[in-house]
Amino acid sequence: MKTDKPSVTIPQEAFDWYDEYAHGDIDRRTFLTRVASLSVAGLSAGVIGSALIPDYAKAEQVSFNNPAIKATYEEFPSPEGHGTGGGYLVVPTEASAESLMPAVVVVHENRGLNPYIKDVARRLAMQGFIAFAPDALFPLGGYPGNDDDGRSMQRSLDREKIEHDFMAAAKWLSHFEKTSDKLGVVGFCFGGYISNLLAATLPDVIDAAVPFYGTPAKEELQAQVNGPLLLHFGENDKRVNATWPEYEKVLKANGAEYTAHVYDKAQHGFHNDSTSRYSAKDAELAWQRTVDFFSTHLKAPTSR
Repeated sequence: MKTDKPSVTIPQEAFDWYDEYAHGDIDRRTFLTRVASLSVAGLSAGVIGSALIPDYAKAEQVSFNNPAIKATYEEFPSPEGHGTGGGYLVVPTEASAESLMPAVVVVHENRGLNPYIKDVARRLAMQGFIAFAPDALFPLGGYPGNDDDGRSMQRSLDREKIEHDFMAAAKWLSHFEKTSDKLGVVGFCFGGYISNLLAATLPDVIDAAVPFYGTPAKEELQAQVNGPLLLHFGENDKRVNATWPEYEKVLKANGAEYTAHVYDKAQHGFHNDSTSRYSAKDAELAWQRTVDFFSTHLKAPTSR
């Protein structure tokens, strides 16, 4: 079990500015300049900035060498996207063509397939799900090893093609030789948006969707969402939370099956255990709810 970093007490303004930086609204220099303006006893801008920037060495909960799983890199056709997509496939060693298992698409944030998302895929595989984490940056050679470059690379790509790449990934995974007839999706930040998008555009493929702090699909697509959905929000995530009331009205009008949780005082990105936005108790509760939700909707013997 992970615990919150002992750390540094970071003012809410710094979290808000980091959110702007992480979503490309301000650059790194502006972020650090703003942080430097804070009067925090004993803490420099460098200390606060370093505490907020991801340290992916801290995000590994499941080793890629764990004998209970097998991880490989796979490619899939994406004719309406970038032609070919690629991602990180993690399969429980017990899965086979004779012993099929449900599968889950794992969608990264706005900076490519980083080590944290790979670890999330491994965590799901340890729970008895085949997990596939596509990399939006595959057409550019993949995640570059740091988030600043990854963010810039993802912004340089055609967003509609990226969306079609993830749709193609879901379809590919649904036909993977060891996948049962059940498929889910979980995503974080940008990945939360993609989770909502796949629930809207592929209702006959996606059996359960879990957006973590994600915005909804375009308004014209929302009427197609029927669920089931499990949505996670951090209380302090003003940007994403502002989109929820109208989206919830649509879900109610659709008669969609959904459950939403707002985690008290949690930040955007509270599940990511590589940064100071991480909240151990909230992340663990949200993750247990996610695993239970997928177990209910993907492992139950029902058909599409």
